[in-house]
Amino acid sequence: MAQKQPAPIPLHHDAHGQSVASWTSVSIIALGALVGTIAVVVGRPALLVAAAIVVILGAVAGKVLAAMGFGVSGKPGH
Repeated sequence: MAQKQPAPIPLHHDAHGQSVASWTSVSIIALGALVGTIAVVVGRPALLVAAAIVVILGAVAGKVLAAMGFGVSGKPGH
């Protein structure tokens, strides 16, 4: 019985996170993580809550931008 060959692995990833939506989302989330880290170190719970909100807004911003056509596919709604 012949064995199936595994599918070839693509050597080039054209759209590996290189979009306005992904860069914006990651930047906002990183800023929120930085603020959250500082909040924990200085002991400010209100600042930690604000940082968590910034992280959530970063994720939402990425989804909204992708839906507007700034994502990997470049097509609105994808």
